[in-house]
Amino acid sequence: MDAADRAEVLAHYAAETAGCRRCPLSESRTQVVFGSGNPDADLMLVGEAPGFHEDQGGLPFAGQAGDLLARLLAGIDLGRDDVFLANVLKCRPPQNRDPLDAEITACEPHLFRQIELVRPRVVATLGNFATKLLSGRSHGITRVHGQEQPLELGGTDILLYPLYHPAAALYTPSMLRALEDDFARLPQLLRGDNALETRSPRLAVAPSEHPEGTEGPEIVADLEGDVLAAGATQLGLF
Repeated sequence: MDAADRAEVLAHYAAETAGCRRCPLSESRTQVVFGSGNPDADLMLVGEAPGFHEDQGGLPFAGQAGDLLARLLAGIDLGRDDVFLANVLKCRPPQNRDPLDAEITACEPHLFRQIELVRPRVVATLGNFATKLLSGRSHGITRVHGQEQPLELGGTDILLYPLYHPAAALYTPSMLRALEDDFARLPQLLRGDNALETRSPRLAVAPSEHPEGTEGPEIVADLEGDVLAAGATQLGLF
């Protein structure tokens, strides 16, 4: 299929997915958050699951994490309409808890179909859940962020590029700097220059307090205990 045909099929698939009942999350969601952006994008970004704002508005990466993602994209001369945004889960887990294995298994065909139809050159996974699912490996994001990996997904040869989730970077300046550095390499990878560069050793960073005025002690779980950020779930960042 050419790009126009794939875009049409993707739109039809989004309409079909709006009524998905593959797992119990369909009973508590407001709506399916299918994904958004350019259906012929070279860059696809995949997060964990919709949060409160996404569940209400129907678009992925809303709220403060979405604002940070937009700034990171602008830093490499891209906007939300230039890329395709999606999540591992299309429905919000109650209280923004971690996705369950059964939910990931039920929902992953939607993500692989999206990759098959969009045919991106680079898939940037944001956080642990997306990285582990698409890489097929158990390594945590603090170990593999910024390290590209060629793969075949959905019948398409892509470059997998793990990144920290913007929601976590909001709370830890050191993590934000790492995310900015990793993001800056995306133009190089999109051009097809994926040679691994020599990198300085990564420093462990301690968790920071959630911003004044926010609530919630919940831990952002997609950092696998290596680097923690508190309060993000209550802001609807996942």
